[in-house]
Amino acid sequence: MTNMAAPVRPKRIIIADDEPPARRRLFDLLDELQPAFPHVVVAEVDNGRAALQAAQQGADVVLLDINMPEMDGLETARHLLKMDNAPSVIFITAYEQHALAAFEVHAVDYLLKPVRRERLLAALQRVAPLTETQLEALPRGARRYLSISERGRLLLVPSDDVIFFRAEQKYITVVTAEKEHLLEDSLTRIDEEFGGRFLRIHRNCLARADLIETFERDADADGEAQWIVTLRGRPERLPVSRRQHAQVRSLAKRVRE
Repeated sequence: MTNMAAPVRPKRIIIADDEPPARRRLFDLLDELQPAFPHVVVAEVDNGRAALQAAQQGADVVLLDINMPEMDGLETARHLLKMDNAPSVIFITAYEQHALAAFEVHAVDYLLKPVRRERLLAALQRVAPLTETQLEALPRGARRYLSISERGRLLLVPSDDVIFFRAEQKYITVVTAEKEHLLEDSLTRIDEEFGGRFLRIHRNCLARADLIETFERDADADGEAQWIVTLRGRPERLPVSRRQHAQVRSLAKRVRE
């Protein structure tokens, strides 16, 4: 009896580019490659958030433009990496050749616009899931969103909505006006990423600098005086460490003025 090979499941592909002509070109190129690379385009989207939403319905490969509004391709890839069964990513870019050194050194696949059919096929045939190390090595700005894993889903929390971060063991509590979330990340890395937007008031806490309302002495449980801050519209009284005392006091003084 002859053993018959199992049919190859077509790869599920998402096209993410904010320019309709670029999406159409990629779709047409993929259509031409159908015999050599069986696939189905499951979504065409114009921004990173939409790509993430589509990917949660299932995808094998995301063709991801780097320069997009609302959420660029690099940030989108960082969020995709947190998904279970994360899809592979091929970046699409109009960057000049000299700006692509980081991509080449860290073996991150990319396609230069205008995309060529042969190059697209080669990328699809060898694409592999990105690693966190690869992504961390690429140029990037501060995230516009934080990706929170909740009950098997990826929730995007706008970084502008965050009031303060508080480190607790291996997790960070992300506090917004509506809700608290648990994030697996490093407080030091968040501090470096967002620069002066958040102020470290304690080794385990970063607070929105523009929301600091008061800076005053308080008594802790042992009756000893300590410095605390309050944030506009929040009930918490957050302790300030001695190391951060001068910086927080200076900021609070400027706020009062």
